Amino acid sequence: MYSQGLDNLGDLPPEQEAELVATFQARIDAEEKIEPKDWMPARYRHTLVRQISQHAHSEVVGMLPEGNWLTRAPSLHRKAILLAKVQDEAGHGAYLYSAAETLGVSRQEMVDDLIAGKARYSSIFNYPTPTWADVGAIGWLVDGAAIINQVPLCRCSYGPYARAMVRICREESFHQRQGYDIMQSLCSGTDAQREMAQDALNRWWWPSLMMFGPPDSDSVHSDQSMAWKIKRFSNDDLRQKFIDITIPQAEHLGLNVPDPDLRWDEESQHYEFGPIDWEEFSAVLAGDGPCNEERADAFAHKYEDGAWVREAAAAYAQKHTTQSKGKS
Repeated sequence: MYSQGLDNLGDLPPEQEAELVATFQARIDAEEKIEPKDWMPARYRHTLVRQISQHAHSEVVGMLPEGNWLTRAPSLHRKAILLAKVQDEAGHGAYLYSAAETLGVSRQEMVDDLIAGKARYSSIFNYPTPTWADVGAIGWLVDGAAIINQVPLCRCSYGPYARAMVRICREESFHQRQGYDIMQSLCSGTDAQREMAQDALNRWWWPSLMMFGPPDSDSVHSDQSMAWKIKRFSNDDLRQKFIDITIPQAEHLGLNVPDPDLRWDEESQHYEFGPIDWEEFSAVLAGDGPCNEERADAFAHKYEDGAWVREAAAAYAQKHTTQSKGKS
């Protein structure tokens, strides 16, 4: 269905190939949206499949750390909010898998790659959530970082991805507020609750900064993705924006950011911050994080347990498709 837009470079004369690439880039530069049936270079398609599928996997695996607290949230009110949030994340995964499918890759292929360990998801979800404050820190910091990362994707050059991100970002903004509200409640409570909030910040601060990816000098895909306007800002620029927004929030909560080198620079009007442990980042990506194995096993187990639901839904859809054809 999508062969026209997938990979017909290499079968063309060099002059025609160069003309197609130039026309494609001109559309990108003119802020036109690329749609599924449009011609696109194979590398553009491959980059999108990698990024969108990784994003979808992150939404789905990201349900697991917070799902751990669905039955243990401190009140019925908190349980209902957390349940709604986890449900939102499942929906985000569905939107993104659908966007990736427009590029000619099946959802089953993407899920199989994740289960086989061939595909990645955000390294942030390989950290544990031992206390209720972790749910607050995830909402405040992790979803806050996600918003900084994802709002520019609403202007991504690939139409289906950009449109999916509009709704996702709206919902993520509520998730960030929910997390901050939890942290605010803890910081307004007992000494033990404030210590719990501070401990969560201590553990989630640096992994949250790693969410933006390696420094620009080490980023493999960033320059090309920006040229194609899949992404709009560099990793370092997005990370700096997150820090500048988040530090005043931490100060309002009365929490101390665990960075002895942190300081405001009057000249640049930005916060300067200490070195990030990129060895930890690489180790987690390589599978050596605190919860890599746990998350992979949990996803595979839950996917297997849900097979009967998928089969029932497919049978129901097939039945109604057959009935519709019969009536026509």
